Amino acid sequence: MIPAHDRSALRRLLRLDRLLLMLVALLALPSPAAAWWEYGHETVATIAMSQVKPTTRASIDWLLKRQAVLETPTCPAHTIEQASVWPDCIKTLGDRFSYAYNWHFQDVELCKSFSTREPCANGNCVSAQIARAQRMLADRKLPPRDRLMALAFIVHFVGDLHQPLHGVEHEGDQGGNKVKASYGAVPHTNLHSIWDGLLAERAISTPPEGAAGILASVPVADRAALAAGTLDDWGRESWEAAKRDVYGSVIADPCAEPPVRQVKLDEPTIERLIPMVRMQVAKGGLRLARLLDEALDGDHPEVAHPPRKPRSEG
Repeated sequence: MIPAHDRSALRRLLRLDRLLLMLVALLALPSPAAAWWEYGHETVATIAMSQVKPTTRASIDWLLKRQAVLETPTCPAHTIEQASVWPDCIKTLGDRFSYAYNWHFQDVELCKSFSTREPCANGNCVSAQIARAQRMLADRKLPPRDRLMALAFIVHFVGDLHQPLHGVEHEGDQGGNKVKASYGAVPHTNLHSIWDGLLAERAISTPPEGAAGILASVPVADRAALAAGTLDDWGRESWEAAKRDVYGSVIADPCAEPPVRQVKLDEPTIERLIPMVRMQVAKGGLRLARLLDEALDGDHPEVAHPPRKPRSEG
């Protein structure tokens, strides 16, 4: 058995290795980067899987065992954690899945009233695609491939919705992608990548770390209330967090003219933001569990959320 002090040192080394890998990925990935990177999406998925009902878990396992039908060997989905990053992985497959690019975000203008009408025109936004994926996941008449893709999309997109910079843009900054930023000792990155990866990694790795640690930080009595609400409620909440915590933590007046295009997150600011990021991950996991239960709990003769019928003409 490894002594306790050695285990602690090993965990610190593993976190450092992960951070170094993320920094390499940050330099290699084109903008915009993958939301929450892998660790954030995996953590949201793990929290959700721990909270769903047994019948829901059985249905998820049944679908995951059929992951070969996706025909994406370089983007596997054997586990819920792999499925959570599948929608980002398939971006590497070119035209085959290019239709899904705009599904990962919704660009609600930071300094106007909250509305998804324009960003979600024709269903091309993250909240609309969460609803679509839930309906498809619930529809047992669909082929396993369609339902498994819907599972991967809903798991991933709920994570996206809870990364505040996937629900906002400010004067064409693409959710912070065009805002140059420094993060602690990392001098050259952008605001979006900080929230996707560097800050998320730091927050999730802060003790009590990981999915179990984050969930344990949320009282059981509070979890149902956190999981309540609608997709529109959650989108508005994320948009408000972007104004208050993302832009507001580094810009005195986020709606000043002209918009600021270079910011710095120092260590005190990072420390203040960690609890908020951990709560976003917790909310994402709890709300995802609720949506999965709504779609999959029990063997219903009728689907829980059938596809919407087209509006009748005339």
